[in-house]
Amino acid sequence: MTAIHDMMRTSNAFDLIYLAAEVLELAGNAARDNKKSRIIPRHIQLAVRNDEELSKLLGNVVIANGGVLPNIHATLLPKKAFKGKEDLGSSFTGNQK
Repeated sequence: MTAIHDMMRTSNAFDLIYLAAEVLELAGNAARDNKKSRIIPRHIQLAVRNDEELSKLLGNVVIANGGVLPNIHATLLPKKAFKGKEDLGSSFTGNQK
């Protein structure tokens, strides 16, 4: 709340209206992407954390029931078995009886 409180002290009402409209637009897009018709805290969390400027402004803010961003480290993903079509072709040579 500190970032919002500081912004309220130094800005006018139009800045707050713009900020609210921006968050609602991005949260609405996140809700639509998840095939939902209502904005829930999860959608606000996704909207804020995926936007660089909002994430910086609200970096220390905890959104209740917002969850975390989905992220799987690259080293935990399974390795690809085949590198290309050449490997697929060598597996099926046609010499099978």
